[in-house]
Amino acid sequence: SYYAFFSTTCLPFFGAGSRLFKQQKSLLEASLPVLARNSDRSVFSQVDLDHTAKLYAQTDHALPEMFPDREVRIFPFIRDRMFRSKVEKLRGLDGGAFEKEAFAALRETVILPYKDQSITSRNQVLADQVVWSRSPVRLDIAGGWTDTPPFCFLNGGRVVNLAVELNGQPPIQVFLRVCEEKHVQVRSIDLGVSETIHEFDQIAEYAQVGSGFSIPKAALALAGFHPDFNQLKVYPDLKSQLEDFGGGIEITLLCAIPKGSGLGTSSILAATVLGALSELCGLGWDKTEIAQRTLVIEQMLTTGGGWQDQYGGILHGIKLLETVSGLNQIPKVHWLPDHLFTDPAYTPNLLLYYTGITRVAKDLLGEIVRGMFLNKKDLLFTLNALHHHTADMQSVIQSGDFAGVGNAIRHTWNLNQQLDAGTNPPEVAKLMDSVDDLLSGGKLLGAGGGGYLFMLAKDAEAAVRIKKIFGENPPNATARFVNMNLSKTGLRTTRS
Repeated sequence: SYYAFFSTTCLPFFGAGSRLFKQQKSLLEASLPVLARNSDRSVFSQVDLDHTAKLYAQTDHALPEMFPDREVRIFPFIRDRMFRSKVEKLRGLDGGAFEKEAFAALRETVILPYKDQSITSRNQVLADQVVWSRSPVRLDIAGGWTDTPPFCFLNGGRVVNLAVELNGQPPIQVFLRVCEEKHVQVRSIDLGVSETIHEFDQIAEYAQVGSGFSIPKAALALAGFHPDFNQLKVYPDLKSQLEDFGGGIEITLLCAIPKGSGLGTSSILAATVLGALSELCGLGWDKTEIAQRTLVIEQMLTTGGGWQDQYGGILHGIKLLETVSGLNQIPKVHWLPDHLFTDPAYTPNLLLYYTGITRVAKDLLGEIVRGMFLNKKDLLFTLNALHHHTADMQSVIQSGDFAGVGNAIRHTWNLNQQLDAGTNPPEVAKLMDSVDDLLSGGKLLGAGGGGYLFMLAKDAEAAVRIKKIFGENPPNATARFVNMNLSKTGLRTTRS
């Protein structure tokens, strides 16, 4: 804002107690409610609303008249509500209701088009067949966060990531079969829990805090097994729909990596479930449709998130994914040469280390999205830097510059820490410092600052020394190195 400019450039000359400064401040404060009241015709919604809310909260101005029209201009509406929330919180009030309106508006913008769908799901497998879907995980090395709404809706997103298998296997797997009982049975092999679903209301529990199997429940809804997401035919209950479908459904999940690991597990699991349901029910969804519906699932679960995790996992290899501004976020895929990640001359230098430290990204995600809503200057500066940095990453990969890739990953990691210092926990910082002279670069993967650490050793000898140092000083009993290889297939779905 102009006040911020004035205070940093003119204040040293005139002083906070000067008549000129006081006059300028008084005029600015008087103009704030006028600008806010006319936000649809002024620059108000385009300025740093985080800073402006602090100025507004110091005055005795009442909150301006609310921006009413969510249907036509969704982003001014969201910014209006988040600005009100910020002002109220700074004045010692709750502000939660306005914030909930903002997040709900974004969520419903993504979800509502899928509530108008008409889906015919019919059993497409024989009685003894099993549908098997499996996916690699993704390693994000440039551009993360730019794929997250609302930033990507307003600016487009750009990321570079890899799809990798761990210890020779795709670590996310889903098995589906049709059973005689007219219910849905969901099991998790890795968690050792199960649930039987008999009613539509149980499927609708996907957004409830603590609800078990939220991802498969949301996926079932998107596949038409809930009346909110299927306008074609209204069934009196789930049993009637399953009878029409041709049997009940058994869903078995296997995630061979822990939650909060930074490898995009939740989103890729959602995409893998959707891929299996598409095959079982004859829905014919391609990978793009699966990825788009995964973005919807993230909003249905109120966890938010962007599109890079699912695209990074279900599409093979290493790629630059790029979208333009708008609500239709379907990335253009630029496949990049993979020899730096597959050639035996380089693969010994690629290290993936599980730190044993997990951090779920939901709270961090919410805080950064708040900053996006409020046009927080420093946040947007860093996001734009991440957006442009993907071009540097693309260039060094295409030129075959291994050290350059390491340096580019190091720069990504520095930008991630500018977004949130908690992205680099003390235990991880200590690990990285102990081998910094042996690394071209490295970063914790994902948004949350926990889980897997991806490193590029300077050479094979340096890689051996890093393994020795980490082996002698593990941060906990579960920390370990994990073998990885670039996936050449991405998501695969087959029948027995």
